[in-house]
Amino acid sequence: MSELAWKSATELAGLIRARRLGSRELLDHMIARVERYDNQVNAVVVRDFDRARAAADEADAATRRGVSHGPLHGVPMTVKESFDLAGLPTTWGVPEMKDNIAARDGVVPQRLKDAGAVIFGKTNVPLMLADFQSYNAVYGTTHNPHRQGHTPGGSSGGGAAALAAGFTALEYGSDIGGSIRNPAHYSGVCGHKPTWGIVPMRGHALTGALTPTDISVVGPLARSIDDLELALELTAGSDRLHEPGWKLDLAPSEVEGAEGLRVALWCDDPIAAVDDSVQKVLRHAAEALSEAGAIVDDQARPDFTPQHCMDTYRTLLFSAMAARQPQAQFEQSIRRLEGLAPDDMSDGAQVLRAQTIRHRDWATANEARTRMRYAWADFFEKYDVLLCPVASVPSFPHDESEDMNARTLTVNGKTVSYFDQLFWAGMTGVSYLPGTVVPGGMTDGRLPVGIQVVGPEMGDRRTLAVARVIESLTGGFQAPEGFD
Repeated sequence: MSELAWKSATELAGLIRARRLGSRELLDHMIARVERYDNQVNAVVVRDFDRARAAADEADAATRRGVSHGPLHGVPMTVKESFDLAGLPTTWGVPEMKDNIAARDGVVPQRLKDAGAVIFGKTNVPLMLADFQSYNAVYGTTHNPHRQGHTPGGSSGGGAAALAAGFTALEYGSDIGGSIRNPAHYSGVCGHKPTWGIVPMRGHALTGALTPTDISVVGPLARSIDDLELALELTAGSDRLHEPGWKLDLAPSEVEGAEGLRVALWCDDPIAAVDDSVQKVLRHAAEALSEAGAIVDDQARPDFTPQHCMDTYRTLLFSAMAARQPQAQFEQSIRRLEGLAPDDMSDGAQVLRAQTIRHRDWATANEARTRMRYAWADFFEKYDVLLCPVASVPSFPHDESEDMNARTLTVNGKTVSYFDQLFWAGMTGVSYLPGTVVPGGMTDGRLPVGIQVVGPEMGDRRTLAVARVIESLTGGFQAPEGFD
């Protein structure tokens, strides 16, 4: 039965629907894999096996009655630890929140359950969802199934690792600084960062906040693009306040293949240098698209400077993340700001100013963002999609040193700042654009590389469709060794 571990959620749903596979049978298979292999990965850190078995049994009983609960009827899956699931802890990796038990399901988990999914666990995250790695004092460190001791990404790293190891059929994560996209890239799976605002965030806030966080989205991870699209269709749409009058109606992709696709290619930039090993895979995918009939332009750029984009993103990102801070931590930031020299332009000083920004200054940054959104709209009148890296490097060895700002990475033999690669997530995320990550291939060192497919706002179906074309050309997901 090991082949079941690598089938897509769509395929598994079809087998259950055809009565060729039972939900309980499939769930027990996945639980057995978790119990056998997760001691070396540490991905599924909150386990809800008993309730999941009861749900799977009920799904099988419904199948026998000829009743289906939806497109994911009886399919086992996991969600990121940061989502509320009634009766389970939601900690975001914060030790002081280890006893924070959710009273009800978040909107996304509830919609997945309503579609028939059997959620059997929650997956690991970094502290406060703020790292390219996934470790914390509550649950420990998650390893990349492709290489022990390496990061699976963050902050949805546990979910990406669980998919790569064949523990789960589907996963749901979140993204404010690449937290769906970089785990998909590092772990060799698929991920979709939706257009901001089209999937409800309610039930994904450590403080119980109801206001959606700027830039932040929730979205699916999977081993196939078909699964991403299905999960998005099941979860996107208006939340309670907008349901009486607002309906999501995403435009169809109209993409059936590579022929005639207008593809912009952005492989590298001085502001965030990209390792040759990553560029090689990205260029290979672009060449495959070109050979299949796409028109590829590697000089195309939107009408703003990368530095302006990054400055705007950092201001809005750190302002948004500061809103999640406990009051005592925010007050400490205010005191540190008062002692800051006016001419201090260090990275730490700029982060502190963004964390404590005045509303008028935030509005100025937001206006800059709005102008970039219109620049992107102009750009996507000329090009169907943009292909770009997800991150500067493939998966790297764990670095859990406490001063994150002092961490470094090696790009083409040169030492660079750990956070430089945030550019590749931020330049599109800040403008609310959808981005789909599809496995493009492996480096010579056998580490996966993901390709980021970006489109216009509300162009989610387009990025998914182009990613599906790339998936067909590059082969898509490759299972890691040692998880048969």
